[in-house]
Amino acid sequence: MTSAPRAVFAYGAALLLGAALALWVFPLDVLFPRAGFDWRPVGDTAQHIVAQRYLLAEPWRWPPTLALTLNTQEGGVNTVFADVIPLLTLALKTIRGVLPPGFHGVGLFGGLAWLLQPVAAVWALRGAGETRLLPAIGVALAAASMPAFIGRFGHAALTGHFVLLVALGFYLRLVVRPNAALWAAAILAQVATLLIHPYLAAMSLALLGAVPLTRLLRGNSFLASGVAVGVALVAMVGVMAGFGYLGAAGDGGYGQFAMNLLSPVWPAGSGLIGWPWSPQLDATGHGGWEGYNWLGFGLLAALLVGVLARPGVAFAGMRAHAGLVLALFALTLLAVSHKVGFGDRLILDLGQAPGFLEQFRSSGRFFWPVAYGLLIGGFVLLARISPALCLVAGLLQFADAAPLRRAIADWAAARPPWTVDAPALRDAFAGAQTLTLLPSWPCVDAARDGDTLTRLLEVLALASERAVPVSTMYVARWRNPPVCRDATLASAPLAPGEVRLILPLAQPSLAPLVPDAVARCGQVGDVTLCR
Repeated sequence: MTSAPRAVFAYGAALLLGAALALWVFPLDVLFPRAGFDWRPVGDTAQHIVAQRYLLAEPWRWPPTLALTLNTQEGGVNTVFADVIPLLTLALKTIRGVLPPGFHGVGLFGGLAWLLQPVAAVWALRGAGETRLLPAIGVALAAASMPAFIGRFGHAALTGHFVLLVALGFYLRLVVRPNAALWAAAILAQVATLLIHPYLAAMSLALLGAVPLTRLLRGNSFLASGVAVGVALVAMVGVMAGFGYLGAAGDGGYGQFAMNLLSPVWPAGSGLIGWPWSPQLDATGHGGWEGYNWLGFGLLAALLVGVLARPGVAFAGMRAHAGLVLALFALTLLAVSHKVGFGDRLILDLGQAPGFLEQFRSSGRFFWPVAYGLLIGGFVLLARISPALCLVAGLLQFADAAPLRRAIADWAAARPPWTVDAPALRDAFAGAQTLTLLPSWPCVDAARDGDTLTRLLEVLALASERAVPVSTMYVARWRNPPVCRDATLASAPLAPGEVRLILPLAQPSLAPLVPDAVARCGQVGDVTLCR
């Protein structure tokens, strides 16, 4: 079979696999949602849905991710800090006139990520020079079954692991035959990755940065590649500046959500041995989810068999890609952080981390490109022994990930009921010009009042169906520290068209402050509604 038909069959098989998995995992009402459901979104997903709906409803302005109708007491929200996935949301905004009321792209992006994950794996494997069909099918199965990929459900933007495989594919091509057209495509992909999530962009930039480093260590010309990486960095920073990413801060905490040293080989969620997915390894006291990086039995088997059977090829490959090895080692150090955990023990604490690292609170994520580098390397080695072994390893990985696939399918199919009176609030919001929601986000102690935060997101989700201008919103980062001004908001006269909601936690302190409360306020379930 010639190269072109092999490529068609390889990519076609991967695309069919991705489509089948996406449709199996995500119900159609998750992929293509609308307003009026009798169930509520939960957790981070609810935050992302709210932000996307408001951004879709906003007039076009600069920066294009600014939503002035969200968190009106602070002058609006730049939705990049609510993981709005600008690349998809702004594309959807161009066709918002044909979208159903209440549509958002959170579930759609999850489906696209599952569709593209195996396709991107084939792209990366072919970049390494392996173009046969069985290795392609095997790596597609394995990539779609990477535990860290599947385990990101609930955080839509970060399911976009396919961009890491795309960047790895660019590295493998550019390090051999760099040219202007390929670099231009890589730079565009880098900007697109930023507009999915900055964490993913930092990882993919490290992979592109390995191109000039590898060429330097090989004794090849590297200056042009170094300039191209610089252009990618400048382009990324320019987009960050234009879209308003720069100058914001969050809670910090680098090292709290690091990767445990045992995590890549700790079989949490393994279907082959029945090991439970939760709890993950944790030596820092902050939970191990962000550092969850079990590689899977299929990938570990591919690495073990490949290295033992072809040690010379393995070490020659590492020497040939020394820049990539160094980049992945640096990412591993960043993932492990200065607080090194081994099982449930903290075995090394290097003290205060440099301030710039505080931007990377969830450092355990930085092992993801390492895992994909091992995936492609392992399957290249295995293919040297027998293409059929790649298929076996892919099926092994696929079987090992069965409990994780069931878990995400169960999560996507869950239909938790509203805990507020959704029909009554929808009726109230139908005629509202503004919504003042109390308590505001910065007035709630997240550690003590998690139920109130959940209720806030519920009400915001209902309001977002019509994008009613609302006074508060949760974001992960901010330019100015949020201030609690609920007493001022509660005591202000009710404006024409305003609906003011007070959740149970704040009712004793804030409800009496509402002017003419006896005449203007009533109860909707356990929520006080004034208008």
